[in-house]
Amino acid sequence: MDIDLHSQPYTPIATVCILAPGLLGASVAMACKKNRVAGKIHVWSRHSSTRAKLAELNWCDNVFPTPLAAAESADLVVICAPVDFIIPLYNEIRPALKPGTLVTDVGSTKSTICRQAASGDETNGTFIGSHPMAGSEKTGMAHADPDLFLNRPCIVTPLETSEESSIIRILQFWKSLGAVTCVKTPEEHDEIVAHISHLPHLIASSLCHFLDQKPEDWIQLASSGLMDTTRIAAGDPAMWKAIIESNREEIQRALSKYQDDLQRIQSAITNGNMAEVVSLLEKGKKFRNRLD
Repeated sequence: MDIDLHSQPYTPIATVCILAPGLLGASVAMACKKNRVAGKIHVWSRHSSTRAKLAELNWCDNVFPTPLAAAESADLVVICAPVDFIIPLYNEIRPALKPGTLVTDVGSTKSTICRQAASGDETNGTFIGSHPMAGSEKTGMAHADPDLFLNRPCIVTPLETSEESSIIRILQFWKSLGAVTCVKTPEEHDEIVAHISHLPHLIASSLCHFLDQKPEDWIQLASSGLMDTTRIAAGDPAMWKAIIESNREEIQRALSKYQDDLQRIQSAITNGNMAEVVSLLEKGKKFRNRLD
């Protein structure tokens, strides 16, 4: 879907509600405040101790004890919970949403979330999925950064029935936080991230698991190469369990294709076909250079 944001007038948001302000949620709130995207920022956190800390922070205007109370006067709600909590939270706040309220999320998978969100009554709120590709192996509000989304991709995943005006508002929101936006279907999104996000995480974790079985003193000899290759393996296992369960079929397809590639590499080395090995190394180098 091609949408020209430059031809669309930007509408400031009176009240943005952030549900579950961890790394991403708190970063959204901080970016909203820094970039003057919202008049007010309402926040809800599950833990009372976190709500007490939030009340003392200058990027948070109001803290609420329940998701329902936080969302009822919002014009935009951003659900920043783990993927297995997004739909339960959306269903919880639905009765309180004003007509015309937009709801989005930051989940790493989209098909199940977007389809389930559309299955209920949207008399008040309208759900359009989002995935800012700006996470980290670190978690929690303490690591939040108002510039986290600056020049980082954000994939917006409307359904076929989503109104263009609502899609534009979500795209403009992420653009106002500094993100580079694009539109994909939920299914296209899940195929893409299975390859460029979920597969790399599993590879890094598998490598760490493999090396953990080697002599303990080997780790003392490791340097930056291993650190760079395995950084993302430090991510929260519980969060990644939910992501993998939610995108299992696409991840299985990506793993299968990658295993075929590994088999070709192993066969080339076994057969002494160094020309094929060098070809792979050169193609890998070119791709890595393009990432920069």
